[in-house]
Amino acid sequence: MVKGKVIIRGPRVQDVGYRLFLLNVASDIGLTGFQARNVDNDSVEVFYEGSKQKAEEFIETIKKLAPKKAEVSSIKFEKYAGTVKPIEVFRSEFGTIQLGKIVEVGVEMLEKQDTMLGKMDLMLGKQDIIVEKIDGLGDKIDDVGNKVDGLGVKIDALREDLKSMLDRRLTILERDMALVKEKLGIP
Repeated sequence: MVKGKVIIRGPRVQDVGYRLFLLNVASDIGLTGFQARNVDNDSVEVFYEGSKQKAEEFIETIKKLAPKKAEVSSIKFEKYAGTVKPIEVFRSEFGTIQLGKIVEVGVEMLEKQDTMLGKMDLMLGKQDIIVEKIDGLGDKIDDVGNKVDGLGVKIDALREDLKSMLDRRLTILERDMALVKEKLGIP
């Protein structure tokens, strides 16, 4: 059996799924031992164990492949003589850790959702106030319309009165003119 240590460094080697990626590679190849952890802010430390052929295949694979969002600056390979966890033990521990992260993210999302719902309630309250103001404005517009209608009725009445008055005056003028013509002898 061959054991080894790998240190992967770069500006984005954490929080991009690198440990899960490495676990899947190790599992697919058939390594018997594997463990990985984030170190500092820019490194992933990996320990592996398996036959010489599988260890070499693991090394070659991780030299060529990485998670899509990873940015790797260097990969350093070292010999290792310590204990390496069986891959299934690490898989179980890692799954538990990842579930814990999922729960934390879920709680944060629920808190943010509650905050957003509070903001939406506030906005709906403001929207109700605006609707009330628009309704009030509609009532005022209706009042103005009624006043305009009333003014139209008054104008119509005034026009009728003016027409009647002008008709009377015209009739009087025609009669007076006929009298003047008669006295002057104009046919």
